[in-house]
Amino acid sequence: MIRLASGGTNAVSLTVFLILFVAVTGVGFVASRWRRAENALHLDEWGLGGRGFGTVVSWFLLGGDLYTAYTFIAVPALVYGAGAAGFYAVPYTILVWPLVFLFLPRLWSVARSKGYVTLADFARGRYGSRSLALAVALTGILATMPYIALQLVGIQAVLDTMGIGGSSGFGKDLPLLIAFAVLAAYTYSSGLRAPALIAFVKDTLVYIVVIVAVIYIPIRLGGYGHIFHDAATSLAQTSPATGKPKGSLITGPKAQWSYATLALGSAMALFMYPHSATGVLAAKSRTTVRRNLAVLPAYSLMLGLLSLLGFMAISAGVGKGVKGFNAQLAVPELFQQMFPSWFAGVAFAAVGIGALVPAAIMSIAAANLFTRNIYREYFKPDATPAQETAVAKIVSLVVKLGALGFVLGIDKQFSINLQLLGGIWILQTFPAIVAGLFSRWFNHWALLVGWAAGMAYGTYEAYNVAAAGKPHSHFGGSAANIPVIGQIGYIGVTAFVLNLAVSVVLTLAVRAAKPRELPDETVPGDYLVESAPLAPLTPEITPSAP
Repeated sequence: MIRLASGGTNAVSLTVFLILFVAVTGVGFVASRWRRAENALHLDEWGLGGRGFGTVVSWFLLGGDLYTAYTFIAVPALVYGAGAAGFYAVPYTILVWPLVFLFLPRLWSVARSKGYVTLADFARGRYGSRSLALAVALTGILATMPYIALQLVGIQAVLDTMGIGGSSGFGKDLPLLIAFAVLAAYTYSSGLRAPALIAFVKDTLVYIVVIVAVIYIPIRLGGYGHIFHDAATSLAQTSPATGKPKGSLITGPKAQWSYATLALGSAMALFMYPHSATGVLAAKSRTTVRRNLAVLPAYSLMLGLLSLLGFMAISAGVGKGVKGFNAQLAVPELFQQMFPSWFAGVAFAAVGIGALVPAAIMSIAAANLFTRNIYREYFKPDATPAQETAVAKIVSLVVKLGALGFVLGIDKQFSINLQLLGGIWILQTFPAIVAGLFSRWFNHWALLVGWAAGMAYGTYEAYNVAAAGKPHSHFGGSAANIPVIGQIGYIGVTAFVLNLAVSVVLTLAVRAAKPRELPDETVPGDYLVESAPLAPLTPEITPSAP
């Protein structure tokens, strides 16, 4: 690749990147006119796209929602830095589909029947508990913030690789601020329709780049045999930070519990995230949800291929000899080195656009939670649909602004580890949501205490994990000793087991006392609805401002 100057920006790749980025931005704004709603000032329309997405749109939306720029960068980066440990994401995405096939159709049915917009809405209706719903809402918002931040980190990794921005200070962050402003603007105006439409472009670009990469790059590097040999040699070297080998091509006996529990916990947590649930609730029918869960495993194949980029980066010598090289730059630097300029621009656009889609959905999902389960529940119970929508739009901006603060103000490595903490947190809502879809057996107070126990334990244990080579740091990882078993495992699963045990024991104790149960507004038939007409969205006379 020919650069304009040493350390400068390649004009061809930058031009291709900007053309695709601007085109996608235009699509984001046009989305407000796509399937125009009869009344756009309604949370069902802005926050769920009118609940009318069919199989094809839902497939692209969920794919764009779940496979993010962080996945595109962090999974191969972990493979680059540690080897086989990074492949936990492949079995986790294989485990998740049969697991969620059991409960997501039921979630869609009850949400459609009762008009629920968030998982906290369901907790409120099922258990009759405002406190439990608030816990679910706050957990969802808390776990989503660093996740959005990491989408912006993905964009920043691409911008850094292309040499866009100054070397430090405001000039360095200016391109990221511009990307943030674009994301905020079209999310505000178009709601969920924007990422749904952009997802078509994003997923197509990602598939093209991954397929070309796993064919073209190995040819240039001498084949997969040579790549794996280079990776094995490099990973066997001693890490200065730990005094141990960097990693291996095979997960060692001591790491197997950690690998297995991280895969299982991640699979259980994935659809507890607000943005994942939002993508499901936007589908037009229960059949649409089932069809998507049957075909979405195609993305697991893509993720497996994507993981191999970490080994390719090792073989290509990316970061070799560079002190303190940031592994997050492994994939962008690999593309920079191996692809022609024009296709490197396409690859960078795939990563950048791959960040915009999930970031938009995440901010919308967090805004829905705040609006429905905090603002309306505690501050303005008589809020009109128009007022709800106006508040959600504003909150979506605030959430993205908070995420931007993570990127600009916190060390990137800390931010990544904080995302792992988000997985620990969101897993603690699993008992209330998934058990509630099948049974009303659990007592709401028992679930709330169990949630608090899991959150406290998980946060405390994660706080005490130091980063490699930084003995006095905190939140340096997501694995710790599992009590009783004595093995190292994912903190989120251990916290979940504690959560579930407390919930079961307290429910038994409470039921023995035979207290008055809070009302359940759902009935068995709500969980089996195939499709249901939406309530008419009548125009609002009240002003749209909150």
